[in-house]
Amino acid sequence: MKLQRRVVITGIGTINPLGHNIEEYFSNLEKGVSGGAEITHFDPTNFKSRVACEVKNYDWSKYFDRKEVRKYDLFAQFAMIAAAEAMEDAAFDFEKLDKRRAGVIWSSGIGGIQTYFDEVMGWAEGGGIPRFSPFFVPRLITDIVAGHISIKYGLKGPNYSVTSACASSNHAMIDAMNTIRLGKADVIVTGGSEAPIIIPAVGGFSSMQALSTRNDDPAHASRPFDRDRDGFVIAEGAGALIFEEYEHAVARGAKIYCEVAGGGMSADAYHMTAPHPEGEGAMQSMQDALDDAEMRVEDIDYLNTHGTSTPLGDIAEIKAVQQLFGEHAYKMNISSTKSMTGHLLGATAAIEALACVMAITKGVVPPTINVENLDPQIDDKLNLTLGEAQRRNVSAAMSNTFGFGGHNSTIILRKL
Repeated sequence: MKLQRRVVITGIGTINPLGHNIEEYFSNLEKGVSGGAEITHFDPTNFKSRVACEVKNYDWSKYFDRKEVRKYDLFAQFAMIAAAEAMEDAAFDFEKLDKRRAGVIWSSGIGGIQTYFDEVMGWAEGGGIPRFSPFFVPRLITDIVAGHISIKYGLKGPNYSVTSACASSNHAMIDAMNTIRLGKADVIVTGGSEAPIIIPAVGGFSSMQALSTRNDDPAHASRPFDRDRDGFVIAEGAGALIFEEYEHAVARGAKIYCEVAGGGMSADAYHMTAPHPEGEGAMQSMQDALDDAEMRVEDIDYLNTHGTSTPLGDIAEIKAVQQLFGEHAYKMNISSTKSMTGHLLGATAAIEALACVMAITKGVVPPTINVENLDPQIDDKLNLTLGEAQRRNVSAAMSNTFGFGGHNSTIILRKL
């Protein structure tokens, strides 16, 4: 029997390609809306990939004044917006909250890359004269968001950032869970943010042939499990969750969404960017999460896959799922919400954890859209929740995220 304290989710927030808040996000997830469109952040005419899932109609002036926004790269702006919604949702009494036991564990894969690009381009175009902004370094570094959130709310507990490519925000959430379990804090603001839709990031991923080039049909470019998938669709945004010790939440009468049951982590130790072809690391990560939660495969009702729409990744993950779950793989719902949101890199696990919160609290499993011809290597008897959301009781949901470098991370949420 576990001696650790229990952890629950008491606040949620987001801004992402499907919505500027939780209500919009959940509504569009359920409807199966695609966030894919042609890139507008820059002129993509000369790029092999010209599609992305951008945050639609974003206006920073609705959230920040001009003086404040100077401090924030776009990835930090998204983080502050999502965190503000989550903190408001959690409804803390800040006069009573012990802020020494409330912290922030955030994540981003590449942080302020727009700031870096702008400053270097400014230096080059200025003839090499070093006129850099005093905000250059603070806007650039990935850990700055944790600092900004702690400053805004006066949170003096554990405070740092996690970076593990596309596995980042699952790792951050697992750290947040364990920090509370071990009694180091009562409340942790956690999640992730990313703003990578810029020239060097799109160019870099495109040169690796990692991005979809379905430029004539961007709404259908992200197509996990489809025979004709050709790469992921890059995306931006943030997801925030308030993790809180169960008794602490009950004592203050907090609204509780669900429990954070367990987490697993592993390494493929195989290749710099490609997954292990048999999904060995993915399977170990899922098994470790089940062991940590003291659960069986039969307890999982919904699996939110990493499901990036890449030729190698989707197959490796499905192999791991079938090997680990056995016959139960045919009894649970499986889906990839990246078919709608695109791939938010280091922030992707955060918004996918939110999709699991929706499945548990609303009894709605979000769909996998854009699958027109199922890859023949994938068993068509699996319930991949194709095309439309499905209603079912979800007592427990598992979410996978895997990153370049062979990083694997899995988190499990369940009803209380």
